[in-house]
Amino acid sequence: MMIDKKNSEGYMDPTTYHALTKIEKEEKAARRAACFRPLVYICSPFSGDIDGNTEKARSYSRFAVDKGTIPLTVHLLFPQFLSEKTERPLALYMGRVILAKCQEVWVFGSHISEGMAAEIVRAKKLGKTIRYFTEGLEEVKADA
Repeated sequence: MMIDKKNSEGYMDPTTYHALTKIEKEEKAARRAACFRPLVYICSPFSGDIDGNTEKARSYSRFAVDKGTIPLTVHLLFPQFLSEKTERPLALYMGRVILAKCQEVWVFGSHISEGMAAEIVRAKKLGKTIRYFTEGLEEVKADA
């Protein structure tokens, strides 16, 4: 929308111009906020029961979508093109980079694997908000 500095009679009208400009900025900000979904790093076990843990990670990711976020679940993505056996260090590095881009880290389950523990330490160092959830998708307070 183009806001004219002049009124309908052609005279400068700075008060109306500034008021309408401010309203327009507030409306744009509200539209952006309504569409905003934070990036959330999904932290859950992968190794061990890979099939079972993959299914759980899918449900955690769906839960995060339903909560208005964009989940990034690297252990669902990376096995599509990286080998867990031969490229694990590369996958861990790439995961750390993605974690740094996220606004929050959501930790799922009562078992914290070695990889998850490293991700949580990294998130704390970066000052990320960390939220903990049970396998049943109930949020719990972190132990101090």
